[in-house]
Amino acid sequence: MKLSADLAAFSQRLGHGFSRPELLVRALTHGSIASPHRDDNQRLEFLGDRVLGLVMAEALLDADPTAAEGLIAPRYNALVRRETCADVARAIDLGVVLKLGRSEMKSGGRRKEALLADAMEAVLAAVYLDAGLPAARSVILRHWASRITQVDSDARDAKTALQEWAQARGETPPDYVEVARDGPDHQPVFTIEARLASGPSERARAGSKRQAEQAAAAALLSKVTSDE
Repeated sequence: MKLSADLAAFSQRLGHGFSRPELLVRALTHGSIASPHRDDNQRLEFLGDRVLGLVMAEALLDADPTAAEGLIAPRYNALVRRETCADVARAIDLGVVLKLGRSEMKSGGRRKEALLADAMEAVLAAVYLDAGLPAARSVILRHWASRITQVDSDARDAKTALQEWAQARGETPPDYVEVARDGPDHQPVFTIEARLASGPSERARAGSKRQAEQAAAAALLSKVTSDE
């Protein structure tokens, strides 16, 4: 099997030449276009998540040999979470080669964070199955290198940090309320308000509820900690 021109170009951006090109094709095939004769990327995504986790854990331990587990864990979570995988996928234009069904294409599937993140993990699994762990490690470190060196020493996500702040003061966990949804159905923008039972609140807008919740949490955490 020979890769099409667009997949060959993507393979170059990824930094791996496939001896079994069918693995890359499967990694980029979403369930919306799968058929009895065409497997989707769900099983590869499951494997790729584990491959990424192993390589990232090794890389973080090597990068900071003296760091305690309590410091490594939030860095690890920041580097393997969906948002980071989707960012890497965007950086190498993975979306343009995703194989999607008509409905997903119409709803903006090539830009959806969840689809990009899952496909990125599936591609890592394809590299692993094609050439083994050393090849997968090389690809991962190539595209995550700057993120590993720049990850915050305390990389807890904002929602976790806000919840821990509230609990340390005897408050109940914050609430997140969708107060508005704008834009077309295929590309909505959400406005989320983060609220503490004691009164303070902040709002944020983003293209996904998860991103808006994180942004609202970060804004509220900044607000309440600045008052201390």
